[in-house]
Amino acid sequence: MTLLLTLDDGAIRQKLVDAVELAREAAVLDAGAEHVGEHVAVEHEDAVSATHLFDSKLAGYRGWHWSVTVATAGVDEPVTVSEVVLRPGPDALVAPRWVPWEHRVRPGDLGVGDIFPTDADDLRLAPAYLDSDDPEVEETAHELGLGRVRVLSRYGREEAATRWHRSEFGPRSDMARSAPDVCGTCGFYLQLGGSLRAAFGVCGNEISPADGHVVHTEYGCGAHSEVEVEVTSSVPVAELVYDDSLLDMEPAAGEQPAES
Repeated sequence: MTLLLTLDDGAIRQKLVDAVELAREAAVLDAGAEHVGEHVAVEHEDAVSATHLFDSKLAGYRGWHWSVTVATAGVDEPVTVSEVVLRPGPDALVAPRWVPWEHRVRPGDLGVGDIFPTDADDLRLAPAYLDSDDPEVEETAHELGLGRVRVLSRYGREEAATRWHRSEFGPRSDMARSAPDVCGTCGFYLQLGGSLRAAFGVCGNEISPADGHVVHTEYGCGAHSEVEVEVTSSVPVAELVYDDSLLDMEPAAGEQPAES
């Protein structure tokens, strides 16, 4: 092999390139003449092998190529066929990249009876019995007696906070931008505990669209506890008007009526 790589003057390369008909015959033998189209290109594998590509006319495989690899042992040796396969071309319709099922699950996908276990090394969780540099984790660790083996790690809380901040109950939602005031000043706002208390709470107003949901302190809706609406009659009432164009004359006491 080293001798061929060193002494080949291009004859072997050209010999492989010229083996178009040999490659076509192999493709036809494998797929049938009606399924093999025009010669597309040659791909050089190494010094003694190359691959010829032919358009596929197979139903459902538009943009695919019949790939025929040929090889030779030397200038004076015959060219032989190594393999024939069907390969997708740059314009071929292929299946999307496979993604493990646990990475395809999205919020709302979990149904009744479904089970979705967490990984043993899930970054969002931390063992409740380990020491931590986060005071909130240390505080939560005392809950081990309640039966929780793992609690939210700092990463888990930051990830949750980011997700809630960007949700429909975050400060940038359309409802929040049009609200008369924010949840942080609302009497129905139930503040969370721990490190999330500064920015999040739960809405306790059954009229609000966020009832029972975690809301950002700067979220808001029209059901704020301190909203005051000026109540006026829906029927317009004219102001009191005095008509002094006609006067009724009454004589004062002790006066005689004027003679006409």
